[in-house]
Amino acid sequence: MDDFLLGLVQVLAPDTLLYMALGSLAGIIAAAIPGFTVTMAIVLTLPLTFTMPPLQGISVMLSVYVGGYTGGLISAALLGIPGTPSSVATTFDAFPMARNGEPGRALSLGVWASFFGTIISTLVLIVAAPPLAIVAVRLGPWEYFSLIVFALTIVASLVGASLLRGLIAGVIGLAIAVIGPDPMMGRPRFTFDIEMLAPGLPFLVVLIGIFAISQLMSELENPTAVKTNAALISGRIDFHTWTVMKEVLSRPGNLLRSSLLGVFVGAVPGAGGSIANLLTYDQAKRASKTPEKFGTGIADGVVASEAGNSATAGGGLIPMIALGIPGSAVDAILMASLMVHGVSVGPRLIMEHGDLVYGMFIAMVVASLMMLIICITTMRFFLRVTEIPKFVIVPVVTVCCVVGAFALNNRVTDVYLLGFVGLLGYVLKKLDYPLAPLVLGVILGPIAETNLRRALMSDADWTTFFTRPISAFLLVAAVLSIVWSARAYMKGRKSMLAPSSS
Repeated sequence: MDDFLLGLVQVLAPDTLLYMALGSLAGIIAAAIPGFTVTMAIVLTLPLTFTMPPLQGISVMLSVYVGGYTGGLISAALLGIPGTPSSVATTFDAFPMARNGEPGRALSLGVWASFFGTIISTLVLIVAAPPLAIVAVRLGPWEYFSLIVFALTIVASLVGASLLRGLIAGVIGLAIAVIGPDPMMGRPRFTFDIEMLAPGLPFLVVLIGIFAISQLMSELENPTAVKTNAALISGRIDFHTWTVMKEVLSRPGNLLRSSLLGVFVGAVPGAGGSIANLLTYDQAKRASKTPEKFGTGIADGVVASEAGNSATAGGGLIPMIALGIPGSAVDAILMASLMVHGVSVGPRLIMEHGDLVYGMFIAMVVASLMMLIICITTMRFFLRVTEIPKFVIVPVVTVCCVVGAFALNNRVTDVYLLGFVGLLGYVLKKLDYPLAPLVLGVILGPIAETNLRRALMSDADWTTFFTRPISAFLLVAAVLSIVWSARAYMKGRKSMLAPSSS
């Protein structure tokens, strides 16, 4: 209790709250700009915290962290462009909802789902950090590979109207992922002696090109403005927001399932919000009584994706606090921040720095409240994005995308790659190929390859994947996932053909 009260006093200090509010706002804005990821925002914040006390510095960075996971929702809902990799699935329903005249509802659903997802993940972090961290750290390369195989089966439920086209898009994503240096040995592969391809295609460049540039090209074809509900902009936005809060809470099963799944994915080192975002969306679609409505602007899709990606914030802290193992790149930066202040991160962190750990728990709750307040109070401003003429917004967003792609590695060649990938995404979109499987292949391909090779280097016997219980369970789940998706797809095809045959 003494540690809790000491941490509470430090976090609720006026200067700490002010810095946290600025950090939350900075995280939201950075993530809302396509290309400026949460990791980039945290990296830029780190030097500013060196002169702060340890808990104050880590609280500010947690505010940027929590705000960043929500900020990607803004561009995903209003522009159809995920601000961060963890907002990919949010575009599937939030953007159609905004286009159907409900941009305020789309934003409110995402903000409240993010808030509750963060709160639930923080509660799990406080109550179940040690056992969950032990489970996560015991996973070897065999389990990681099997987990990625299971995640790749999500492609089957994101294929859209054509199973073949969806699978082709997934294979294209896997092909893009193997271009560049070998992740284990560093040898160049599939570069065809083209210097531009020697470093590979950075994931961020692929993400911006596939979603942002292709979307901007499509926008130029359609000069009509985004359909806007004037009542949401000029009316009482707070009343609408509180109404949407009740709508989110009226889906407790979806909210809890997505949040807990996000916590688990976040606790697995290296997984992160991008996987949780797609995985929770997939599970919500499978559990829904009306899966055919997903992708048309359904509330369950927005709630699942945003609750899942925000819950990884608390989940990622589980292995970091309990065992000193970062759950993601952002958690690694948080660890570095603690080490700069002379705090040893590891199993004895809770025992030696109890006030710091309890302060981090409190900071997560405070940061989520600040994110909620900032998003609600500035929502009318963000809704104005839907009224901006396309001849203004397209070049502005294009410049942000180019700057984000260049800032990743400070390479001009990445800007050229951005254009090529954007053109590829535009062509695939025109040919009615789904883009989600392609992005999923790019995300998961390198992780699957690395862990497969590590597993075979440790033990060349491939049957080990089936003799290790957790690995075998995940592979069986992958097979069942494929069968389930194939049956649902065939059932949907039959229902579509039934009227025409009669």
